Amino acid sequence: MIETTDLSVIYGRHVALENVSLKIERGTLTVVLGSNGAGKTTLVNALSGMVPLANGSIKLDGRDITNEPPHLRVQLRLATVPQGRGLFPDMSVEDNLALGGFVSDDKEELQQRLESIFRIFPRLNERRKQAAQTMSGGEQQMLAIGRALMSAPAYLLLDEPSLGLSPVLTIELFKTIRKIADRGVGVLLVEQNALQSLKIAEQAILIEIGRVVDKGPAAGLRYDPAVIDAYLGGGSRTKLLSPPRD
Repeated sequence: MIETTDLSVIYGRHVALENVSLKIERGTLTVVLGSNGAGKTTLVNALSGMVPLANGSIKLDGRDITNEPPHLRVQLRLATVPQGRGLFPDMSVEDNLALGGFVSDDKEELQQRLESIFRIFPRLNERRKQAAQTMSGGEQQMLAIGRALMSAPAYLLLDEPSLGLSPVLTIELFKTIRKIADRGVGVLLVEQNALQSLKIAEQAILIEIGRVVDKGPAAGLRYDPAVIDAYLGGGSRTKLLSPPRD
């Protein structure tokens, strides 16, 4: 379990996160919703060790990692797919994936991980010798997730993975993310696409101006009129308040 207690991040005089406490369990998918500037990306960066904390603590399976550097968190099986993907554009698909496996020097194990990723994303196998920058946005997002999976994470942080993707690709991507969680990985999904992400998540966290204002089962929040008005747009009310059929 990832557990944060009173997590706070300050940039200069700006409080980006204030007293955020949450739990992420293995095999579950938690979505973080909020408007632009609410602190969602800061939360991901704090968990991954990319920004220092002003206050609070982070525990990973009972171990305090509050002051641990990012690379050690990856070794402890906490992987991140940042907003913008963070790929090496001139390198091939295969080489980008290989970099994701830096935590292990067992060649046989790394080959097994690679084959597993190619089963999840067959398109990457087809493009394995192709430079990352020459692929479509959807293919690049597959590669970014695949690279993170090469570290065999127990927990996966995803920051706006559907950004710039078509609705069709977004739906396919979310199905894959759900499958990753079903394999036992604890997934924290930061998303602007509230409607689709609430469909696949068990838990939801709502952030406003750096503070958690609500959290609970995603199914319940998906049909909460206040959530619909604040995050999904009032025009979606009739559709969302209808009995679920999926």
